[in-house]
Order: sequence, then C-alpha cells, then structure tokens
Amino acid sequence: MKQGKEVENPESRFFAVLMAAAKLPGVRIHREAYLRSALARHCSEEEIRRAIEETPAAAGITVELLDKVANDSIRYETAKVSALSAAAGMPGIFALPATVPADLAQYVGHMLRIAQKLAYLYSWPDLFADEGEGVDDATMGMLTLFFGVMFGTQSANAAVGKVAGMMSKQVAKKLPQKALTKGVIYPIVKKSAAYLGVQMTKQSFAKVVSKAIPVIGAVVSGGLTLSTYLPMAKRLKKHLAGLPLADPSHRVSEGDVVDGEVVEEHETFGPAGAELPDAATIAVKLEQPGA
Repeated sequence: MKQGKEVENPESRFFAVLMAAAKLPGVRIHREAYLRSALARHCSEEEIRRAIEETPAAAGITVELLDKVANDSIRYETAKVSALSAAAGMPGIFALPATVPADLAQYVGHMLRIAQKLAYLYSWPDLFADEGEGVDDATMGMLTLFFGVMFGTQSANAAVGKVAGMMSKQVAKKLPQKALTKGVIYPIVKKSAAYLGVQMTKQSFAKVVSKAIPVIGAVVSGGLTLSTYLPMAKRLKKHLAGLPLADPSHRVSEGDVVDGEVVEEHETFGPAGAELPDAATIAVKLEQPGA
C-alpha cells in the first residue's frame, strides 16, 4: 500500500480497511462447510451435495427456504458483532487509540462474513477460493459492490445485478475477472470504494464519541452497531434474493466461464427490466444512497 497523501484518499482508505479485515482470523467463510451446516436442517443430503458442487439454485432449493436460512445467519452475525462492539466500548476514552481501530476492523470483518454467507446461499461462487491471505482484484471489486449494496448505493445495486446476469447465462465457477477489473463496472467499483471510505470515516467518528464515557459508551456503541449492521445485512439479502442467479427455476446452459469480454465502455446496466442512465450519471448517484 502506498504511503502519504494517497492513504488519505477515501478510496484507498476503504481498500486498506477491507484488505486488513479480510486477513483477520475467522473472517473468511468456507463455502462448503457453511452450506452444509446452514442447510442441514432443511434439505436432503442429495440437495446439499448438489448445492455445494453446483449452487443452491441448481439444487432446486427455493428462495423462500434460502431466505429463512439467511435470516438465521443475519441474526447470528448481528448478535455477535453487536456484543463485540459493546465490549470494545467499555474501556473509555483513555483506550480509544487501541479500541477504535480494532472495533472498525471487526465491524468490517463481520460485514465480510455476512456478505460471504448471503452470497453462497444465493448461488454466488467461492469468493476466497485460493489459499493464502491475498485477495485478487475481482474479489475485492465484488466485495466492494456488495458493501455498496449494503450502504444503499444505486449504482452498486445495478453493477451487482449486471454481474449476476452475466454469470447466470453460463456455468460460472468463478467471478468474471475482466468485468470487475475493466470496462464499465470497474469505475463503479472505484466510485463505490470512495463513497464507502467516506461513510466509514463518519461511522468511526460516531464510535469515538460513543466510547468517550465507559459503560454508557458500551451501550451506545453496541446499539449503534445493531442499528447499522442489521438493516445493511437485510438490504444485501433482499437484493441477492431477487436476482436471477438465486432462482431455482432458472437453468443455465453448459458453456465457458464468463470472463466479461462482452462489457464495453459505452454499455449501461441495471436490474432486469430497468433502464438506467449512463455511467457518469450513475457515479453521481453514489452521493444519494437509498434504502
């Protein structure tokens, strides 16, 4: 990571926090283990096997059932991150230099955890398939867009829908690398990262204020986390559940992995049935997040 002024850039700040959080112990979700555990009480062994080898949609698991499982995961992660945030609020103002960065890291780490769980339930491929601590550019881009959806940015919604549409047309075992690192989608990733960097700075300031008074700070900090994390997780769940990729009635055809060659600089994108403005206009809407 470059030092100096670039670190102060919101985009660079967000990517630095995201990369650091991705390296924390317990943040990365093992796709096979999670799907087996999450679906065990609801599906047959054959359905679970196919969900792991292919996708939950290919296994014929309904979106209604996946929504139920997703809600269980959201409740678990929300309770965990809220408790940890409250604990981080206990030491008081003298421990702020240590607790605030740790609190931010674990908060982003739990955002990563729920993003992975929801993605795997709604038929996205393994986001951390490669071993090691590194995160490739396509995964960084996709996670950034997931975070953008959680924060309510319209352009991130459109970009995630476009990537899902590309993947649903063919058998895709990995993210479309070129679509996420070049062409129209990549500038939206960068704009989303810049917006998220600003929002995280605002949230960090709010946490500093909440932690200034011990005990009371713990209650405020935990409540602040609960009031932000829960609706963001639900927002991502709703968006992913509504994409064709999660629909068991949609059957993909055999073919090569989509790698994004069809994405051109002039192409616009959005949810099925919607007409969106050009990329420049979409980027401006990042400053106008909606539910």
